[in-house]
Amino acid sequence: MAAKIVPANIDTLVTVFGGSGFLGRHVVRALVRRDYRVRVAVRRPDLAFHLQPLGRAGQITAVQANLRYPESVAAALRDSKVVVNLVGILAEAGRQRFSAIQGEGAGHIAAAAAAAGARMVHVSAIGADAHSASRYARSKAQGEAAVLAALPSATIFRPSVMFGPEDNLFNRFAALARVLPVLPLVGGGANKFQPVFVGDVATAIADAVEGKAKAGATYELGGPEVVTFREIIEFILKTIERNRLLVPLPYWLAKFEALLLQYVPGPLNLTPDQVELLKHDNVVSAAAKITGLTLEGLGISPTAMAAVVPSYLWRFRRTGQFRSRAI
Repeated sequence: MAAKIVPANIDTLVTVFGGSGFLGRHVVRALVRRDYRVRVAVRRPDLAFHLQPLGRAGQITAVQANLRYPESVAAALRDSKVVVNLVGILAEAGRQRFSAIQGEGAGHIAAAAAAAGARMVHVSAIGADAHSASRYARSKAQGEAAVLAALPSATIFRPSVMFGPEDNLFNRFAALARVLPVLPLVGGGANKFQPVFVGDVATAIADAVEGKAKAGATYELGGPEVVTFREIIEFILKTIERNRLLVPLPYWLAKFEALLLQYVPGPLNLTPDQVELLKHDNVVSAAAKITGLTLEGLGISPTAMAAVVPSYLWRFRRTGQFRSRAI
């Protein structure tokens, strides 16, 4: 009788904070494919049921945790060997403030991980800067500092803007292009990005969970192309086969309009803090490239936008998946 093969990581529990979100579902998928047991820590476990089909029966469980309450964080990661923090917000609402969630909350996770003897992988963002005019960027830097203060061996990942089927960049502007004849280019559209495929970021995180990334290091993750905001919009328009007028919008005017648009739900939503972020390039630094703290340094070949984005933006074409003349 053949011996039963037991997956190598089946006894290793990984707790993923924020595992039900855009990046989270890809991270959970990457981990269960490597046979880890995954505990998803979220504020609303009832909204994480969509993750269950990703793994075997009992491989994925969801528990309640709120980063503003350290005791719930400690309870959520009990018995974990590795902890992954993906929690982040793009805009503040109610008690969900940048400093509380991305700053202090990250520190609470790291402190609990250190007390439990668990390793930690923390996801921040390119542009994290304690001296930034953006509250989002400052809170990301605050979170990194809090994590390393509590757990110096933690691995930090700073991705550029991510693309994938549920992203908030390509889908957002494709939706706007479907209804608006004119699209604004904040700051003229000259600011640079290095869009990275969400699946590549998830692979990097899973590699770090396996111990393949450097402890205490900060990685910057970007795709194979550095493009301007204007080039991103032009790529979207070409993909969805629509012609739209692109109008430069000065930062001061964009910030003024954002004072109203921050209260508008949907793709038109824009906050003054997001305008502040757009003033700076969002690309992998030369220092990260030299030291090998990149996707390539982890042995991951970054995926190009053209290889993935058309597979989910076709629904914004006038004729759907069928080819048509640009309108």
